[in-house]
Amino acid sequence: MDGVELEAFPSATATANGANSRKPVAPNDVDDAEDDLSPIEQVRLTVANSDDPTLPVWTFRMWFLGVLSCAVLSFLNQFFAYRTEPLVITQITVQVATLPIGRLMAAMLPATKFRVPGLGSRTFSLNPGPFNMKEHVLISIFANAGSAFGSGSAYAVGIVNIIKAFYGRSISFFAGWLLIITTQVLGYGWAGLLRKYVVEPAHMWWPSTLVQVSLFRALHEKDDRRMSRAKFFVIAMICSFSWYVVPGYLFPTLTNISWICWIFSKSVTAQQIGSGMQGLGLGALTLDWTAVASFLYSPLIYPFFAIMNIFAGYALVVYVAIPLAYWGFNLYGADRFPIFSSHLFTNQGQTYNITAIVNGNFELDLAKYEEQGRIHLSMFFALSYGFGFATIAATLTHVGFFYGREIYERYRASYKGKEDIHTRLMRRYEDIPSWWFYLLLVLTVAVSLVLCIFLNKQVQMPWWGLLFASVLAFIFTLPISIITATTNQTPGLNIITEYVMGLIYPGHPIANVCFKTYGYMSMAQAVSFLNDFKLGHYMKIPPRSMFLVQFIGTIIASTINMAVAWWLLNSVTNICQDQLLPPNSPWTCPSDRVFFDASVIWGLVGPKRIFGAQGNYPAMNWFFLGGAVGPFLVWLLHRAFPDKSWIPLINLPVLLGATGNMPPATPLNYNAWVLVGTIFNFFLFRYRKKWWQRYNYVLSAALDAGVAFMAVLLYFCLGMENKGLNWWGTGGEHCDLASCPTAKGISIDGCPTK
Repeated sequence: MDGVELEAFPSATATANGANSRKPVAPNDVDDAEDDLSPIEQVRLTVANSDDPTLPVWTFRMWFLGVLSCAVLSFLNQFFAYRTEPLVITQITVQVATLPIGRLMAAMLPATKFRVPGLGSRTFSLNPGPFNMKEHVLISIFANAGSAFGSGSAYAVGIVNIIKAFYGRSISFFAGWLLIITTQVLGYGWAGLLRKYVVEPAHMWWPSTLVQVSLFRALHEKDDRRMSRAKFFVIAMICSFSWYVVPGYLFPTLTNISWICWIFSKSVTAQQIGSGMQGLGLGALTLDWTAVASFLYSPLIYPFFAIMNIFAGYALVVYVAIPLAYWGFNLYGADRFPIFSSHLFTNQGQTYNITAIVNGNFELDLAKYEEQGRIHLSMFFALSYGFGFATIAATLTHVGFFYGREIYERYRASYKGKEDIHTRLMRRYEDIPSWWFYLLLVLTVAVSLVLCIFLNKQVQMPWWGLLFASVLAFIFTLPISIITATTNQTPGLNIITEYVMGLIYPGHPIANVCFKTYGYMSMAQAVSFLNDFKLGHYMKIPPRSMFLVQFIGTIIASTINMAVAWWLLNSVTNICQDQLLPPNSPWTCPSDRVFFDASVIWGLVGPKRIFGAQGNYPAMNWFFLGGAVGPFLVWLLHRAFPDKSWIPLINLPVLLGATGNMPPATPLNYNAWVLVGTIFNFFLFRYRKKWWQRYNYVLSAALDAGVAFMAVLLYFCLGMENKGLNWWGTGGEHCDLASCPTAKGISIDGCPTK
């Protein structure tokens, strides 16, 4: 979504259905002047400089659709998270889908006013008037409250998954629920206290929110065309719903069309090149929307320049670095292992038996580890960590050199600059008392300490680890919020947190992932919280309504995430165990597999035994230096040749981090994502711009919704009854040899020997 070209809107507010009779508050009603306008041009072009404070927001429609959307999204996103091709239903789907429902409720619900006992003379109505934009914004924020930047489900669910599905240990429902709730809510406490630094100042403009503002205003304009957005959404959703039964049940091979494997059915190398799921995916295609939008989300909401940046980085890693490392230099004995895998291996290419090196106290059994030998990674998995190190360092230096002065000047302007029109308009609404945030922070930390002290056998993390993680997240929240608010880049703390805890407290896998989750997710949730507050700031939503909707939505979403996870973990036999599942079972949990392997690498075994002198991959640490120096060299090049406009477009954090989702994402996902994104955001955007402006986001939402509903229907009607088909079209991508090593003397079941 970031950086989508924005449409300029007229200054008057587009009211709900184009028919709201209330008079909006014009800018001159608050002594508006030229210098009161936003100093950011994109904001001036996109956000209305007016407000109607009489529009109702605390309505039955908002609560009903908000809670329903939050529940449905939480269920669907958690349900799909376990599947080989997961699908994240985004906030945009809610924006588009709830609009016609809200208008239908406004047309059908009775407008009768009645008194509520205990509220004196105040009246209440199920239908206070036309469905308005402010209700719509709150519904959208309600639905998205439980996921940081549209990530789908609560990050901490992964801890429950790996404990039960991968380590085969137990954790109580209550402990898991507390873990999820506290990690999701912790960052809200200090985020609220930072609003005056990164939400109210005009120079903190949060570019990604402008896409939401643009879409809300477009949806609420009067629509008299034959093919309205609502009608288009329904038609596209029905088509998506109907088609998904083909790749989702009748002909699953259409999800992974790796035709090179079909031609070279006995060649390991050819299948390594052609497999979209276990190889480099050259020529791999798909006719399944879940494969297109699973890990990178819908390509229809990304601008073309972002797609090309990601494609350039992806091609550099997958089609240059990996072939050179695997076939050219055979780094780290790469040919003894699959070319693309997130599994862990022994020296002889066998899958590493992790459970054998875990003792009864859920810690590393050093004797068993030395007996089985060092852990080895596939060439791609090892390099993915290296590029991850480089991306972290490159993000910091790139932002420092290219945006450092801008961030500093805007931060200074946030103190010295005059309030813009949006901050002045928001002064009309009652602000949130600071004690709300202090109380929330104290209660969350207290509950988290109870979890760490009294349920320590289940979560392993010592109390000092919680405090250390909280301090780390708090320190980084303000600078990362400033970076996000001004440059639209959000550096993550996941690798840094697990690396630090792995050095300090090795041998404890669950402690490591808990530390990572508290440190990384509380910061990410805080930034997401502030991002939503800026959206509410632009849309003139009362702050107290924003806070309550976000908090309540997070509690609902986290509870449903945990309930769905508990249900699937206890009802799907061998869930996440791809070697024990039936052929082509969808319950392979690709993201949790990577999460589990990370817990082994950073927590159980520890980074010293993997990336230190005791391990096989100490050279990967040089990627930190390379990533840090790279943007500096680009910056020097730009200073030396300022007339070359293409030099500043070299964005190393984007290029180096392009494959950050791999694994669990595969080349098939990237190929399809780039192809579809290019069609819609280059060709259609350039040659059919009016169609693109009107229907592009709507189509994205409809495709997501149709697939989601059909997938759930198939599971409940056929999956739970184990009613499946068995023919060539249900046999997967038919690249069985793609996961084989090519080294001589390595014997793997199902692979040819040399």
